[in-house]
Amino acid sequence: MTELDKLLHEKVRLAIATILFHANKADFNTLKRLLKTSEGNLATHLRALEQAGYLKVEKRFVGRKPQTLYELTDKGKKAYREYLGNLAKILHAGKP
Repeated sequence: MTELDKLLHEKVRLAIATILFHANKADFNTLKRLLKTSEGNLATHLRALEQAGYLKVEKRFVGRKPQTLYELTDKGKKAYREYLGNLAKILHAGKP
């Protein structure tokens, strides 16, 4: 049976991966705004993805303000593609 990546199979993490897959990079505040989630909740999910090697984190300053940018690593992109492929297989498994 085809299995889904348990790390990505969580709605906030999957949404993060989807945004980053299509946008390439996004900062913390943009992710927070798009996902309509709390800072603590978002930080927890970002940390889990980073620890798995799915995210690259870049900290920088824009003017005098700190900014944290997130980007999917090659491993993260591969995991996301595989997740979508496996999900498609599961959804089509019962169809003739």
